[in-house]
Amino acid sequence: MTYTPEMPSVDDPAYQDSGLPVEKRVEDLLTRMTLEEKAGLMFHQMLEIGDGGDLAGASTEYALPPTAELILKKQINHFNVLGSTDPKTMALWHNRLQAAARETRLGIPVTLSTDPRHAFTDNPGASFTAGPFSEWPETLGLAAIGDEEIVRQFADVARQEYLATGIRVALHPQVDLATEPRWARINGTFGEDAELTSRMLTAYIQGFQTDQLGPDSVATMTKHFPGGGPQKDGEDAHFPYGREQVYPGRNFEYHLRPFEAAFDAGTSQIMPYYGMPVGTQYEEVGFAFNKGIITGLLREKYGFDGIVCADWNLIHDSMVWGEKQAARAWGIEHLTPLERLEKALLAGVDQFGGEHCPELIVELVETGRITVARIDESARRLLREKFVLGLFDNLFVDPSQAETIVARSDFLEAGYSAQCKSITVLTNGTDAPFLPFAGRPRLYSPGIDESVAVDYADVTDNLEQADVAFLRVKAPFEKRDGAFEQFFHAGRLEFSAEELQGILDVCRRVPTVVDIYLDRPAVIPEILGEAAAVVANYGASDKAVLDVLFGRRSPRGKLPFDLPASAAAVEASRTDVPFDTDAPLLRFGHGLSEAWGETA
Repeated sequence: MTYTPEMPSVDDPAYQDSGLPVEKRVEDLLTRMTLEEKAGLMFHQMLEIGDGGDLAGASTEYALPPTAELILKKQINHFNVLGSTDPKTMALWHNRLQAAARETRLGIPVTLSTDPRHAFTDNPGASFTAGPFSEWPETLGLAAIGDEEIVRQFADVARQEYLATGIRVALHPQVDLATEPRWARINGTFGEDAELTSRMLTAYIQGFQTDQLGPDSVATMTKHFPGGGPQKDGEDAHFPYGREQVYPGRNFEYHLRPFEAAFDAGTSQIMPYYGMPVGTQYEEVGFAFNKGIITGLLREKYGFDGIVCADWNLIHDSMVWGEKQAARAWGIEHLTPLERLEKALLAGVDQFGGEHCPELIVELVETGRITVARIDESARRLLREKFVLGLFDNLFVDPSQAETIVARSDFLEAGYSAQCKSITVLTNGTDAPFLPFAGRPRLYSPGIDESVAVDYADVTDNLEQADVAFLRVKAPFEKRDGAFEQFFHAGRLEFSAEELQGILDVCRRVPTVVDIYLDRPAVIPEILGEAAAVVANYGASDKAVLDVLFGRRSPRGKLPFDLPASAAAVEASRTDVPFDTDAPLLRFGHGLSEAWGETA
């Protein structure tokens, strides 16, 4: 039964499930909409959750107007939720959003979306830590397991948790191919292999959208068309110095393969990336402004008729934590916001992320630069999805059910099991396996939660008294200066001399297991040579890793990319070509699990 709080009933015909086909309901509502209301549909702004689940006021961190103003004055009804709180409060907040939307002239319901929020990465420009939701490895970890059924299980669990809190669009999967090892967005991908990525993403989309997009589905916004991996020097296109995508291997088509699989799987939406292609047949402008990419390739060649939502903040400069971020209007920086919007609309974009300027669309139409028919084309797609998802018929969620469903015990166990399975054993002794541990050794484990470690070993903070050491480290990166930039792990893939010496010093004094968090490939020949064993994780708790090291759980992970042998090999490789670094240390698909016996 649908939960309905004590609010006035809605008698508008748009809300009545009359049994008419969706297309007729769409056309009926479209004919009653003003230009301003249609323009409001075409923006997908961020929202913060107010205290106690109230609607938020103006945000200084993200320079956002009050939520009520966005809904009631701007007529915007697609929002990307920032952060999280407890499930009941999230559900209450969702219901208050819907109640506010009912106060608009036509009462068009809100569609809520989110970046990934089931793993360990905290980057407000890309993903959130799990918080109250079940905790899984990053997408790379799902790829490391390589099992479609586990991916489908993850997506189904996430779907149920999203639905319980009112979230109806996943701003994922990210199916870019990680062919440039330095890129900061690799941890959100399935790695560098197109075939593995295609298999994984198919199960992912099916788990979120179910057999057919409908009231029990979460729509997927597959990104970043036509493939965001070939970033020049590995720099990210969020920032001006990373705006170029280059194809020295003439391998543009390789990056389209996962999208072809996504189309076959029925993904509902597509997000183009910020990057601008350099040296190809296409105009050298950001993909969302690129008519050859959006209309020619996506719409005409592939026949995609779903929603195309531009990545966030393409039109205006933005503010994040008081720092100005340049609009990602790469290649057309000289154009005004009005001209940028016009170019993206003519390219074929339906919706604009991180923006709230419907008045510019109204101006474009009223001055004859964009036709009403063009606006109707996008409005029709956006309304259709709201109807298909059942938002007009079931506005509210039940906060008590949200408490019951989110982080349900079986969901937590499934996520924990996936963390353990994703762990990849890179090396394990020389003459005989060093892992898994037997008995209860004296363990030196700095930085590990001691309350967890004492369940496995006698913990000591004196290295000289230890039988074994256990170090958890993160793949190296270059720190950037900006408050927002620091969340993007980019640049060098090798540890600094000081960092490396600290790790090797422990390895040389006592048999040591090094666990490295691979959010990107890392250059680690010295560590592989000195440690008694090296394992990799892609988002796993202390307990999950220790369960594997002590033989309580079995690892199944295989590397989802090559591990390069040197920085020079990375610099000499071709940005758009997979498996292109010379003589890598370890190859894609490498992973040792024989010492654990049959994997669970």
